[in-house]
Amino acid sequence: MKRLRFTGTAFFIVTVLVFIADQLSKLWVIRKLDPGETLALVPDIFHLTYVRNPGAAFGILPYKTSFFIVVSLLMILFIAFSGRFIDTRYALMRLALSLQLGGLLGNFVDRLRTGYVVDFLDFRFWPVFNLADTALFLGVALLFLNLLCGTAFSPRGNKGEG
Repeated sequence: MKRLRFTGTAFFIVTVLVFIADQLSKLWVIRKLDPGETLALVPDIFHLTYVRNPGAAFGILPYKTSFFIVVSLLMILFIAFSGRFIDTRYALMRLALSLQLGGLLGNFVDRLRTGYVVDFLDFRFWPVFNLADTALFLGVALLFLNLLCGTAFSPRGNKGEG
């Protein structure tokens, strides 16, 4: 049975698509809404709310921009480096890392450019977030799934497999 492979090209494409989608969505929000303004798409359930987040998830550690830039840069380098050495047969793990890399890059660029991250996805019962955060969450969830159920999503390790 032929195993699914996640090539370096696929890794790059997913990373770039996540980054571009994140940056374009934030650009749209910045152009269409004022900070703090909300647009109800599904009233009381889902809104677009323009928030400038100077911290991390849930607004923790506000205004520690230099810290987040350094940590993000280290994670970007680690993921980009490790992604090159993980066998293409580890498709789920490589997909998880490419999602994380795209998300990290999206928020990293925000912090470098403005000192804060633009958030806008507002489900009213959860803190406002963005597409980069979504990719990061999905990447971590897939990585956890891969580690939890490694044999189901990774090469069997047979010496005869190429």
